[in-house]
Amino acid sequence: MAASNLCPVFAYTVIYVTDVAKSVAFYAKAFDYTVRTLDHSHRWGELESGQTTKAFTRLHQHETDELTGSVQTPSSPQRQPIEVCFAYADVDAAYKRAVENGAVPVSEPEDKEWGATYKHRNKGNG
Repeated sequence: MAASNLCPVFAYTVIYVTDVAKSVAFYAKAFDYTVRTLDHSHRWGELESGQTTKAFTRLHQHETDELTGSVQTPSSPQRQPIEVCFAYADVDAAYKRAVENGAVPVSEPEDKEWGATYKHRNKGNG
């Protein structure tokens, strides 16, 4: 995956979860992704998802500063929330599949005034 100086390629979305193996298994099954990797310690997992990899790591995982190599800890005990969006031609079928595979529904899919259909799911599965 090459990137030019003017247009870098967005390569990863990292999702911090409490259980990497459970989260990787859920997203693979519920959204039909292929597992790229799940390390033996279950501290890191990746899903094949096109050009951008969806990666999972433990919520309390430390971060490494790229310039100095020193280990950084998060500045607050909780990380910022993240919204993960999937695009489907049939949102209702995708919603049903996610719930059948363990997603906890918050609301049914709903049409928005700008033409999109959204469904919300609470955190869990990770």
